[in-house]
Amino acid sequence: MTSVDPASAAAAPGAVSAKRADTQQIHYHQLDSGAQLRTGSGKGTRVARGRLRIDTPTATRKLGGTRYEQATWNSPWVEPGFSFTELIASWSAVTPGNSFVEIRVRGRNAEGRRSSWDLMARWARSDTFLKRTTKAGQADDLADVNVDTWRAPAGMTSYQLRVTLARKAGTNRNPGIDTIGAVVSRLPDTAPATSKPGPGRGIVLDVPRYSQMIHEGDYPQWNGGGQAWCSPTSTSMVLGYYDSLPGPKAYSWVPAGHTDPWVDYAARMTFDYDYDGAGNWPFNTAYAAPRVGHGFVTRLRSLREAEQFIKAGIPLVASISFGDGQLTGAPIGGTAGHLLVISGFTEDGDVVVNDPAGRTSSAVRRTYDRAQLERAWLNGSGGVVYVIHDAAHPLPPSRHGNW
Repeated sequence: MTSVDPASAAAAPGAVSAKRADTQQIHYHQLDSGAQLRTGSGKGTRVARGRLRIDTPTATRKLGGTRYEQATWNSPWVEPGFSFTELIASWSAVTPGNSFVEIRVRGRNAEGRRSSWDLMARWARSDTFLKRTTKAGQADDLADVNVDTWRAPAGMTSYQLRVTLARKAGTNRNPGIDTIGAVVSRLPDTAPATSKPGPGRGIVLDVPRYSQMIHEGDYPQWNGGGQAWCSPTSTSMVLGYYDSLPGPKAYSWVPAGHTDPWVDYAARMTFDYDYDGAGNWPFNTAYAAPRVGHGFVTRLRSLREAEQFIKAGIPLVASISFGDGQLTGAPIGGTAGHLLVISGFTEDGDVVVNDPAGRTSSAVRRTYDRAQLERAWLNGSGGVVYVIHDAAHPLPPSRHGNW
C-alpha cells in the first residue's frame, strides 16, 4: 500500500497535513501488491501472483449484445486527513480477449453520509470488443463526474474504490488488476508564488521528440491527430525514453512509411468514446503502465517537486492551460488544455520540455520560463502529472517516510 505526500516525494503517494486554507492539499494512495490488494474485500475474486482476478463469477450482465460474467472487489476506506473536493483514480490492468474492468468510487462526508457508487471508467486495453469509456454527469447526490475527475464541492473525508472484473460468459480469459489508486485534493483558487529551483537544476533527460502536428488528419475516428493528440504523443515520448514503445505488429494497420506510427497506436489505445478524445488522463497511464512497469496520475504542488522526479531519471507528462502570450515561446497561442513532457531544468531553473505541439520533431524541444509554466500547470490542472516509470527508475524517497 503506497500512501505518500507529493510534496515530499514529488508526488507519488502521501498524506498531506496542510494547516492553511490556501495550501494545496494533495494525497495519493494506491494498492500495488498482492498483500495490499488482499486488504480489500471481494465477491468472486482472488489475488494470485500480485494480481486481482476473477475466481468464481457472482453475476452476469448484458452489454452491447454480449453477455458477461463478473466479480467485484472493494478497497478499504481511505482517509486522507483533510476534506477533499476532487478525486482522480488510476490503475494498471490486463484485459485479455473479450474482457474489461470497471472502476467506481464513492465518498463519505464529515457527517458520515455516503454517496452513491459513480462509474469512473469502463476500460479495456484494446477496442476490438469494447469501446472504452467514461460516464460524465452522474450528479445524483454528493458528487458528479467530469470525464476523469470525481468532484464533490462540499467536501469528502474518505473514499472507497470498487473494481468490477468482467469477461464474456463461457470463456476463461481472465482480466486482472495489478495496481489501483487515486489522488484526492483540495486546491486554492490560484497558484502559489513561483517555486525556487531545486535538485533538478542542470539535469535534462534524453527523451525522444515526437510531434503531434505531423499526424494532422490521421484517423478522424480518433479525432484526427494534430492538436487533439497531445496526450498520446506525450505518453509515447515517455515510453520511448524507457525503450518500451509497441512493436510493428501492434500498429500493422498503420500504413507503411508513416512517421511515428506508435503515436497513432497510442491515440487509438487511449481513446475515450464518451469524452470523444485521447486526452483522458488515467486512460493514458493505464495504456502505459503494463508496457513500462508502473504508471499513475497524481498532482504535484510545484516544479520543485517535479525536479525530484527528474533527478530520479523520471520524466513527467504535465497538463497545462494558458492564454495568448502567457507562455513565451510556445508553438500554440493559447489552449484550454494541453499535455507536454517535463524533460529537465536549466541551471537557472527554467523548464526544458518536449512540447508535442512543435510542428516537427526538431521543434519539440523547448525551454519555458519557470514562472510562466508553473502558473500554466498549477492554475490549469492543479498540477496534474502522469508518473510513468520502470523498475530501474524507482520513485524518489519521501522525506516524511511515508513510503
